[in-house]
Amino acid sequence: MKEYLPYGRQSLGKEESRRMADVLETDWLTQGPKVVEFEKGLNQLCDSQHAVAVSHGTTALYLACRAAGLGPGDRFLTSPIAFLATANAGLLCGAEPVFADIDAEGFNLNHNEVARVLNKDSRIKVVLPVHLAGRVCAMDRLAESCADSGAIIIEDARHAIGGRWQDQAGTWHTVGDGAYSAMTCFSFHPLKNVTTGEGGAITTNDNELAGRLRLLRNHGITRDPQQMRGNHEPWHYEMHELSLNGRLTDFQAAMGLVQIEKLPRLKRRRQELIQRYDEAFAELEGVTPQARPDDDDTSWSLMIVRARGRTALYEHLLAQGIRTQVHYVPIHTQPYYQDHFDTRAGDFPVAEKYYTQALSLPLFPDLSDEEQDRVITAVREFYQADEPQAPDCD
Repeated sequence: MKEYLPYGRQSLGKEESRRMADVLETDWLTQGPKVVEFEKGLNQLCDSQHAVAVSHGTTALYLACRAAGLGPGDRFLTSPIAFLATANAGLLCGAEPVFADIDAEGFNLNHNEVARVLNKDSRIKVVLPVHLAGRVCAMDRLAESCADSGAIIIEDARHAIGGRWQDQAGTWHTVGDGAYSAMTCFSFHPLKNVTTGEGGAITTNDNELAGRLRLLRNHGITRDPQQMRGNHEPWHYEMHELSLNGRLTDFQAAMGLVQIEKLPRLKRRRQELIQRYDEAFAELEGVTPQARPDDDDTSWSLMIVRARGRTALYEHLLAQGIRTQVHYVPIHTQPYYQDHFDTRAGDFPVAEKYYTQALSLPLFPDLSDEEQDRVITAVREFYQADEPQAPDCD
């Protein structure tokens, strides 16, 4: 059987195994002291005041929307180029989705389009910008667009943990610091830059939001005497809201703590690989990498390019044992959204053209230079072959 080179892979070692084994020797398996320690580590990493660890990145988005008060009768705005979980989180709150088109070079929400949509739709309560592949949206500009409408910004930073970016004034920010948003959501899926197997977290600087998030991740249940109605026996608890079990386990948190320690090294390696790809494709006609910020300190999670003849390139690489992926099928073209919200092809032309060309090449910290050169050579061979290549599918 052919050995395939994956487009992504977790970076785990003996230290994660040791720390998880240590937890298995304690009395805590589900949420316990390691989760608290992990949350403190996230606050240090993100320059945030509160971190709430949860079971999945999707759970993080859903609970953040709930904590923001998103519900029936409200609308939320997000990018059509995102994993379904982003928009589904708002739907699960009973709200209605609204989309805005993307920037053709950075692939994130176009802040001018966001401003235009907000100006004509006063029912939008939440804006969910997506930091695609780790590239941070123009958060300060988005915040300016939301200022007059009062829309609450919740960052979908599931690709971006550990990243740093500069605002228009040149001030550096850490993803998750809450400088221009109410909450920031992370995912710890195996292919993300920090993994706990599955898992997620929300960071915020708002005490009230943090308290509500902690309530919502535990079935809406509290044991806090200051929150309960009346005096009760020591074992008593009260359910104040309808919610779900969104807790993280202690052994997952133990893995996450090691991953946070490793993140600076893993991030540097991803940046090195991104630079090697960009240099290799700089003069190659037919391949355009995602635009990079000036003074880039992005925590890249994906190597996305726009490729001429994308489908043929995908098949060419697969035939050589190189797996790639497409991030993502536009949400508004999904049957469920078309059936329930009357979205249709043609609504967001920049996003749809992007989709016809987008391809994610292998990117993970353990990818060797030799393996990356194999990918680069295969891409070059495709475009430098004598036979004509497939045209764009736009």
